[in-house]
Amino acid sequence: MSTKLMILPSQDANKTRLISIPDDYEPHEAFRKVTGLIAKVEETNPNYNWEDIISELEDCGFYQQEFQLGPVLD
Repeated sequence: MSTKLMILPSQDANKTRLISIPDDYEPHEAFRKVTGLIAKVEETNPNYNWEDIISELEDCGFYQQEFQLGPVLD
């Protein structure tokens, strides 16, 4: 089975992240879950950083994946 992935984009390309989606999530469910988890971190910690977000995501089975950002296509 192939791994499902989600890009967490950023205006700063260096802050773009890639995470794996647990097998038991459909894409629309994963989108809602990740959105909710990020919002939870933002609400509970106004001084949050990426480590706070990924910790929350990992608790729910979403894991950061390494990737190489390629050239811009437009």
